[in-house]
Formats: sequence, C-alpha cells, structure tokens
Amino acid sequence: MSRTILPPVGGLHLPVSRRSLLGATALLAGAGVLGRGGRPVWAQDVFEEIKPQWTAAQIDWMQQKGKSITIGALQHPWTDAITPLLPHFTRLTGIDVKLQAQSETEFVAEMPVKLGAKNATPDVYMVWALGQAIGAGWLQPLDAMVADKNLTDLAWWDGADVFSSAHAFQKWSDGKQYVMAITAEAQTLFMNKTMLDAKGLGAPKTMDELLSTALALKTADVAGIAMRAKASADAASWPAGGFVFTYGGSVIDPATGKSGLGSPGSIAGVEMYGRLLREAGPIGVGSYHWMECLNDFMAGAVAIGCDSSNFATDIANPEKSTVAGNALYGALPAAGDKPGKPNMWHWTCGMNANSASKEAAWLFLEWATSKPTCALAAAAGLATPRASAWASSAFKDRFGAQAADAALANLKAADGDLFKAAWFNAKGPEILDAFSIAVNESVTGAKPAAQAMADADAKLAKVLG
Repeated sequence: MSRTILPPVGGLHLPVSRRSLLGATALLAGAGVLGRGGRPVWAQDVFEEIKPQWTAAQIDWMQQKGKSITIGALQHPWTDAITPLLPHFTRLTGIDVKLQAQSETEFVAEMPVKLGAKNATPDVYMVWALGQAIGAGWLQPLDAMVADKNLTDLAWWDGADVFSSAHAFQKWSDGKQYVMAITAEAQTLFMNKTMLDAKGLGAPKTMDELLSTALALKTADVAGIAMRAKASADAASWPAGGFVFTYGGSVIDPATGKSGLGSPGSIAGVEMYGRLLREAGPIGVGSYHWMECLNDFMAGAVAIGCDSSNFATDIANPEKSTVAGNALYGALPAAGDKPGKPNMWHWTCGMNANSASKEAAWLFLEWATSKPTCALAAAAGLATPRASAWASSAFKDRFGAQAADAALANLKAADGDLFKAAWFNAKGPEILDAFSIAVNESVTGAKPAAQAMADADAKLAKVLG
C-alpha cells in the first residue's frame, strides 16, 4: 500500500545546525548566516538562506506555479532525504508535490502495472528496471527539456560535478537521456569492530578470509554474516552479483548479450555466497532482503554485512543502531588473484511519458539533482552523485569519513558494464528473477550451486531467445 509521506521529525532529519548547513559545500557557505541552534531542514528560515543558491539559475522557477505533481518512490534513503526538502521546492516554484512511497517489493511489482495502464501519475518516479521502462515506452526522453533554456540552466546545474558513472547511467544506447541520477552507492563490506577486536581479527582481504572470519565470529546468539538471499529479482541478485563479478563471471555477458550464469566464475561466486550464508548466516536467511540484513547488523545480531554503502547513514545513527560509532567499512574481498568487483548502483528518477505536467516534473528533476539540493541532502547523510557533496564535511560528519572513503573505493573498483548488461537489459526483471532463485537455492542447500546456475542459465536461454 502506498502512503503519502509528511516531513519526518527524527532519523536522518535531526535539526540541521549552522555548522552542518554552512559546511555542506562552498555553495552553501555563501548563503548567509544561519540563526542560532538547530532547525528542521524544512524550516522557512532555512529556505530563505538557501534560496539565492536556487534562484541563481537563469530560469523562471515560478513558470509552472499552481501545478501539482506526484512522485512515486520506494522506501529508501533518497526518499527520506528529499521528503523534508519538498516544502522548499513548493516555495520556490509554486508547484505542489505529493510523494507516495512503497516498500521495494511493492514498488517493483506495482509500478509496471500503473505505467503499463498509461496512468498519468506518478509524474516522476524512481526507476528500477531502466531497460524495461524504456522498451515499454514508460519514460519521457529528457533531451528537449535539458536543451530548453527557458527550463534549464546547464551552467548553473554543473554537470562536471556529477560522477562519470552517473552520467553513464543517464544515457541509453539510443543516445537519449531518460533519467537523472539521484544516488551513488556501491557494494561495501561493513563489520562490527568490537567483535573483530575480540577475536584479534581485521577486515578480510580475500573471500577465503571472509569465510573464515564469518565462521570465527559466529556464536549461538550472533550470526557471522548476513546478506540478501530472498528469491526475488530485487533481492539476492544485487549483492550476489558482486561475488559473481569478483570470481570472473557475469550475469549477462556484455560482449555477447547472452547469459553468463553457466560460466565457471559465476558458479564459483554463487557457491561462495551460498556457503557463507549456509555456514555462518542467521536462521531463515533464505528469506532475507536488505531490510533484515541491515536491521540485524544494527541490532548487533550479525557481525558482518555486505550490501549498499548507503547503509552507513543508518548504521551511524544512534537513534536506530546499537553499533553506531562501532562499524568498520571495507572493500569487497578478492577471489584469489582476482580483485574484488563490487556491484554498484545509481538510483535514478525519470518522467512518466504520460504525465500531464511534464514541465513541472522537469523543474522538480532539475531542482532535486542540483548542487544546492544535493548539498542539503548530503548534510543529512545521503550519498548523492555529486563530487562536491561527497567532499563536504557535513556529509562526512553524517555518513562517516571512513565509510565514505570505503564507498568511493568500491565505486572506483566496480565494473559498470557488467552491471548494466543485466540490470539495464529489457528483460532485466526476468533475468534477475532467475538469478535470484539460483542464489536462494544455493544458500538454502536446495541445489548445489552448479545445478542451480545451470538451471537458471537454461531459463535465460529461453528468455533471451
């Protein structure tokens, strides 16, 4: 069930102090002197101080005044970070915004139904399966609006500040731009430092060390490691993909466009993934999505996790996490002489091709991905795709400097072509569903990894034709 989100009062959105806001970027440092004490980030006086950074754009932000748009989103750190900033957008543009969020499983299942029925809303939505959305005609190409000087100030928006990998996500093979990147995240190892220290252990550098470390940390009350294993396209596939890539395999071979699940490297990656969770994972790990992995780690019930770098903000939040200030972050371990190749991701937002308010929707996309907005979101701990936001002291204060360094290292080590070949494929949901089922079968012991992957490979041969 969807829900309309109101400005929150805690979590990521603790009051923003003068130091946090002014430290967000050099942009914000010139915004003026903030009042004493902390204020909610959506406060009117915060808007007045940051407003000059938005109005520096050579466009009329009020040109769509009176319009209303709906944002379709899933429950995610970006949703948490952008929600309290929406009143600023409405004050700036006169455009009313309704944000509706669902769990990832609900969102992935229901959004294709809404878009396939040609509903006019949501006007803007987080895009999970880009290839599917483009192939089905659900996304409005953005190039004309990017080029329209009445709608866009490219010099002000400053594309050079955006990570190159994010630019690559925004362009499709037909040369058109359909989406805007809103986050930057990479598969990252996170570990309970107290548990490591108690055993005299450090961050594992190889997959074999990861297994031995997880087994050493497993007790009657604490699992050695937890990772996603749920047999759904949006669950096990992403972290397991990093293991496959590290062992030299692929989900879809970028060179041929064919399934890579039957390759020795892919099988070896899933075998190690399954072994880790069978031997050192929590009871019932076969049903784990990212929420269970994160919650168990924050509760101190799991010693090691391996998932999105974006988890760092929640892990560091003492209101949510019992291990706040006690987490160590690291690179995805190597597989023998093969370096770690973590999976990576930029969440993106796109415009519904059937939206009745396309210009208003574009103004939202331009605003949400701009330097000032990303700086505010980063001050709340969101990992945006802008280098300036990552470099800010405010972001590092909330996200954690060591976590930020580890995330950037994993982003640099990732192979975007391996990711895009599968996740951006027009048959992406079917591909990832088959892969996730194979991973789950290996984790639960229902099938040996070689058999599970051979069966998935056969499924993909039929899917891909």
